[in-house]
Amino acid sequence: MPLLLAIGEALIDIISNEFVTNLSEAKQFTAHTGGSPANFCMYAKACGTSATLVAAIGDDGLGKIVLADLEAKGIDCSHIQVLENHYTSTVLVGKSKNTPDFIAYRDADKNILPIDKSVIDHHVIVHSTSFALSQQPAQQTILDALAYANSKGKLISIDWNYAENIWGKLNNAKDVLAKIDSFNPLLKFSLDDINRFTGKQNSVDEAKYFLQHLQAKMICLTCGSNGVWYKCNSNNEWLHKQAPPVQVIDSTGAGDSFWAGFITAYLDKKPIDDCIDLALATAAKKLQGLL
Repeated sequence: MPLLLAIGEALIDIISNEFVTNLSEAKQFTAHTGGSPANFCMYAKACGTSATLVAAIGDDGLGKIVLADLEAKGIDCSHIQVLENHYTSTVLVGKSKNTPDFIAYRDADKNILPIDKSVIDHHVIVHSTSFALSQQPAQQTILDALAYANSKGKLISIDWNYAENIWGKLNNAKDVLAKIDSFNPLLKFSLDDINRFTGKQNSVDEAKYFLQHLQAKMICLTCGSNGVWYKCNSNNEWLHKQAPPVQVIDSTGAGDSFWAGFITAYLDKKPIDDCIDLALATAAKKLQGLL
């Protein structure tokens, strides 16, 4: 049985060639296949985990680039929807050693069509992201898929990579997170995600306090070079592991690679500490340009 099903955005990341603090400084860009679930699948595959991606792309040249790249990397793309009269979503990204500046131009990715339940039945874990859940009709499509997966005893994985400029000022993100939390998911947040979600700068302790009420099976709070705080709902104690020191080449996709390493080890039924070790090691490879 295939292990991993990811539902969400597959798109084109147009990334600046030079490091910038904001996009106004960028002069030249290079196109890459991207989108958090697509990246997650690629990194999971690199870690040895089979991955299937459900996404929506446009019937255009950029969509063809996305499909060819993902297929070349061994991702099951048989459930990627090619939508007529929609264009492939793109995200303009400033290359950064920290959290990158970005602008999203969205169309096909937020128009994912309902997912055949048999696809969910044939996987162990179903993964999605806050980005993918931010707009209708994809939001309802994904929530329906997660609810069905949960009813069938599947594991649920969510990267809550929240950004207000993706959701819009007046949004239902809190309600969506509450619904997802009822599925006892494996949840990943970065400290930046918490800051954007709460609308204020949080210390690590404040971020942990904010997450304390969630009933998720497992929560990871990534803090960049300061490593990761994590806890299981079976043991309410927060634990910490430091990130290995690395020479950062590019931070784009580091969070996706971290979570791919974690989920790979989790599906292998490794102890949680070993899952965190593989997550940090996979992220370190990505940061150094080795993935």
